[in-house]
Amino acid sequence: MKELQEEIRTFLKSRGWEEQYALQKDLALSISIESAELLECFQWKESKEAVEQNEEAILDELADVLIYSLQLADSFELDAADIIRRKLEKNKKRVW
Repeated sequence: MKELQEEIRTFLKSRGWEEQYALQKDLALSISIESAELLECFQWKESKEAVEQNEEAILDELADVLIYSLQLADSFELDAADIIRRKLEKNKKRVW
């Protein structure tokens, strides 16, 4: 994941967007907005139908959510894989 975070950082720098996309508040908002756009792909459809009709859009919106999430982790100077592993460990200890 560190490699992906670096790739995103390099892409942003190549476009001159590193400052524009650095605010943690804005990244968190963007995750929510892109998540809503992902949900829109499924609105009023069964999951199978949604995937058949909107697979490309679903993949694009999911990628946006993941990219912004990795950027947010990077803004805290954290490795996203470490964050995920920590959360998995917490979930293992939870009683469901």
